[in-house]
Amino acid sequence: MSITLLGSCKKQNADFLSYPTPVNENLWTNYSKESTLFKLWSPTAEEVTLRLFKTGNDSNSFETFSLESAKSGIWQKNLTKDLDGIYYTYQVKINGRWLEETPGMYAKAVGVNGNRAMVLDLNATNPDKWEKDKGPVISHLNKAIIYELQIRDLTIHPESGSSLPGSYLGLVEEGTKGTGNISTGIDHLKELGITHVHLLPTFDHYSIDETNLDTPQYNWGYDPQNYNVPEGSFSSDPFNAAVRIKEFKQMVKAFHDNDIGVILDVAYNHTGKTEEANFNQEAPGYYYRHWKDGSYADAAACGNETASERAMMQKFIIESVMYWTKEYHVDGFRIDLMGIHDITTMNKISDAVKKINPDALLYGEGWTAKDSPLPEEKRALKKHMKQLPQIAAFSDDIRDGIKGSVFEDESTGFVSGAKNTEESIKFGVVGAIQHPQLDYEKVNYSNAPWALEPWQSINYVSCHDNHTLFDKLKISKPKADSEELIAMDKLANAIVLTSQGTPFLHAGVEMLRTKNGEHNSYNLPDSINQINWNWKTEHKEVFEYYKNLISLRKAHPAFYMKNAADVVNNLNFQTVKDGIVSYIIKDNANNDDWKNILVIYNAKNKTIFHEIKGTWQEGVSGDNFDLEGKRTLKNKIKVPALSMYIAFQK
Repeated sequence: MSITLLGSCKKQNADFLSYPTPVNENLWTNYSKESTLFKLWSPTAEEVTLRLFKTGNDSNSFETFSLESAKSGIWQKNLTKDLDGIYYTYQVKINGRWLEETPGMYAKAVGVNGNRAMVLDLNATNPDKWEKDKGPVISHLNKAIIYELQIRDLTIHPESGSSLPGSYLGLVEEGTKGTGNISTGIDHLKELGITHVHLLPTFDHYSIDETNLDTPQYNWGYDPQNYNVPEGSFSSDPFNAAVRIKEFKQMVKAFHDNDIGVILDVAYNHTGKTEEANFNQEAPGYYYRHWKDGSYADAAACGNETASERAMMQKFIIESVMYWTKEYHVDGFRIDLMGIHDITTMNKISDAVKKINPDALLYGEGWTAKDSPLPEEKRALKKHMKQLPQIAAFSDDIRDGIKGSVFEDESTGFVSGAKNTEESIKFGVVGAIQHPQLDYEKVNYSNAPWALEPWQSINYVSCHDNHTLFDKLKISKPKADSEELIAMDKLANAIVLTSQGTPFLHAGVEMLRTKNGEHNSYNLPDSINQINWNWKTEHKEVFEYYKNLISLRKAHPAFYMKNAADVVNNLNFQTVKDGIVSYIIKDNANNDDWKNILVIYNAKNKTIFHEIKGTWQEGVSGDNFDLEGKRTLKNKIKVPALSMYIAFQK
């Protein structure tokens, strides 16, 4: 059937404001053994049809019903029988034309490729002891150490030793080994010591054909289809709507049983398709922003952008994050292109999620990809983070300050020898807050502090976007040998993991992950995207360094002070000059058992000598971590080239 929206998406925004907005109405399909209530909001519909099917694809409907028009644009039908396991679709008629069938935007379970929804008793999908399941308790957010991964990447390589490669259950399979008896999969994550996994989109997306999983396919998943259902291609059976739900919950519980939280990457800012999207089959045009000429706005650079400020879109996003938090026990959300959403909606999201899970982490990209009709002062941008007190934002300031701009291959940063980057490093160290020792005019992107509290700055040097850290260093420093590149790599995340913001690591960075120089691997094959577990064997000393860095941070709360006042009172910069930044954290900050801590970042390609007063103990020098501090230091410290050095006083 062809789609005809009859120019209804060309309506001016003013028309949408006249729609009734029943924000307190429950629009989720409501199942019990006795009956199921189906509901749809379609304020301009003339008729709405409900079709029932025995399967999620390749079958004709066995029953059809007309929904009844209720108040405020709602259409509904209550069917008094047990429909558990029955698939269904809606179809809406507007201006005399039938639009495409849809599973309904509030679908909780879908069949293969997400085209039909299923009525499901969700209690039947819960793992054993699910009612007691809980994620990690995080007293303040910068105590978390986040590890960003795509589900498939971690287990798809033959050396992962996984019996369920590329799947929800494969990700949490224990006891998997690679060559040389190294731990892989979840055992590797436990060994590394991270506290949270951040999963690239795992809601149902368009790009993978779930009927054809024997053919290699790959996509990061930023093309949303059904927001409230797990992606089927990571499950053992995408044809049975219950299976992906069960396996997703089993994955979450396994992470929780190992004290690892699960953060979902969500893209409510755009849909994977536009005219064909579920939103446009129910209330054409309403859920999107348009320019004055009626054309779709596209701040996401994906063909459209959603209108979070509209009542029914805001309702949908808030209820969706609440649903994932309650039903799937997830521990937070990473908001894709958060700058597209309005500040009011983002604050309502954080309030709603924190009510259910006070330990949830919420953070996002404080920018847009293109311009938006939403006025800039209303956007949830990085510079507006002080108006978003429960949410954190990615710090591109420290990211590019450390290694150079992600948009210019040749650009270098502090660790790779760039001049005048020290102030950007200091900005990252204090977590983007107001600090009297910073010259904000010299920070690369922000000429003012943007965080209220240090945890609001997500400190990172690489993620799924752009080059991996190792690839970026290699491309920007073509004459550097492997020893130098490895030293730069280690120093880069040594800065991240000893700074006051919330640290964020890209999966595989701890073993020099490479994508062979590819900077946008969103649809490239496994051969580019997979974690090659041989890297862990080849770069054992790099892995050990990262593991030790994480142990250091966890053992010393001075590196994650709770608030800005503590950072200002306890952290003092010492030496700041070309290629060197040093600072002292004093007075048992944040109840640390080290009284004073001296941190030195030496980005020079030579050994330096750093003067000290009094007697200190050596904690970290090069690859050597000695948290007992057996070596005593006086007068001056010898700091190896391209490294972080830490000394302490008890």
